Amino acid sequence: MPDPGLSPLQSSLPGAAASFTARVLADAAAHGFAVPQGPVGTPGPVEAQAAPAAPHPEPPAGAPGAPAGLPGGPPAGLLPGPAAGISSGASADIPTGVPVRVPAGPPIGLPTDVLAGAAAGGPAGGLAEALAGGSGAAPAAPSRIAPDPGWVPRGPQGLGTAGLSLAPRAERPALPAEPPAPADALIIPGLYWHPVPEPDPVRVEEVSLRIKSWALDEVQLYPDDWEGQFDGFSVGRYMVACHPDAPTVDHLMVATRLMVAENAVDDIYCEDHGGSPKGLGGRLLLAHTALDPLHSTAEYQPVWAESLHADAPRRSYRSAMEYFVRLATPSQADRFRHDMARLHLGYLAEAAWTETDHVPEVWEYLTMRQFNNFRPCPTITDTVGGYELPADLHAQPAMQRVLALAGNASTIVNDLYSYTKELAGPGRHMNLPVVLADRESLSEKDAYLKAVEVHNDLMRDFEAASAELAAACPVPSVLRFLKGVAVWVDGNHYWHQTNTYRYSLPDFW
Repeated sequence: MPDPGLSPLQSSLPGAAASFTARVLADAAAHGFAVPQGPVGTPGPVEAQAAPAAPHPEPPAGAPGAPAGLPGGPPAGLLPGPAAGISSGASADIPTGVPVRVPAGPPIGLPTDVLAGAAAGGPAGGLAEALAGGSGAAPAAPSRIAPDPGWVPRGPQGLGTAGLSLAPRAERPALPAEPPAPADALIIPGLYWHPVPEPDPVRVEEVSLRIKSWALDEVQLYPDDWEGQFDGFSVGRYMVACHPDAPTVDHLMVATRLMVAENAVDDIYCEDHGGSPKGLGGRLLLAHTALDPLHSTAEYQPVWAESLHADAPRRSYRSAMEYFVRLATPSQADRFRHDMARLHLGYLAEAAWTETDHVPEVWEYLTMRQFNNFRPCPTITDTVGGYELPADLHAQPAMQRVLALAGNASTIVNDLYSYTKELAGPGRHMNLPVVLADRESLSEKDAYLKAVEVHNDLMRDFEAASAELAAACPVPSVLRFLKGVAVWVDGNHYWHQTNTYRYSLPDFW
């Protein structure tokens, strides 16, 4: 895709709406459909030619090329036209303010055989395989791969975006049985993943030094005897791998502080370092106010403010959020608060099951993991990248599906790589292989292997949903955001695969 570069933090929604509407009109005209001159329902066909825009046109009918929930044009009352500095991509010959009726059916530009394959066999049998050009372990059998159509518009390119590639190719390259892995990496046979380049060592070193200084000097995060665990977490390498497009180290530090703070809350309140399900709701609520501040009376506000320094989780949340809002727009900050509320709700569900000694059904566990997962991390990729995906585009159901699948796949990666670590800990720790073994009466090995299959399905669903959205709404901020999420997913796997200090694999092979 054309790299939009380090654009200023501004809304590109008007440009997105104009570009998307123009694309629908162009496709409709190319297929011989009549384009009305006025609002939907105005009688009389017209030729596909320039026409004056209605001052306040009604929103166009749902465009067939859009995933469910994605609008086919600008919201009612929104004047079409690009935002400052953003090209709408519309031809001068295409009216951008005129709604259009298009017949129901498969998305424009997506052949019915590919769509049918996706519906029948999932992403591995349809759209994702037809669009994928990168490497990945356990590729689908050739009979399930649709022929490369060669007509799809170009989409995201570069690190971590193999599953989002929409570029036509003369012939499909052969896929290796396993992608190359770093030396000494942990390899899970059959797992579907994409390799990433080694993170920039200069940035890794700088981020690692800065985050340790912040943890010790600014928030007093851990006592001396936890230093080895902090260093072994390798958070600098983690965040540089996940955000290679960050324009500065300051941008990388925003993500790094938040990652450390989130893990501090998890470890200290929930798990390894004194965590307990008892009373967790109260602790999480008070900590959440470091992200979403209390607004109270003059008598009680200072008492609350002082409470944010009471323990390491609240100190780290408060400080990390202060740094974040300096670079984020208000809508980006509110987006993050919402995702953190989701995370805390997931913590509470798992804690409740622990207290009642309940092993959830597999679908219940996966539901909990959609909340207790990595979602807050990739959704700040635009802030860390120095641009903004407008709130209206982020809120679209199609984008929300992409983000949910990205978080779900990334979280099952954690279940797989941390499996032996969690089994060695005190008590019974719930993860997907454990739940599968209990609820589906599988051996430990078979449960683990089925968890690999669940991950692979989630990954291919994520890539298919991303490719569909990229084709339906190919505006720069959307494409760059999708690319950033894909890079984060791959960087997250890289960190798990190469962090042999924290992780080891079961002896199933």
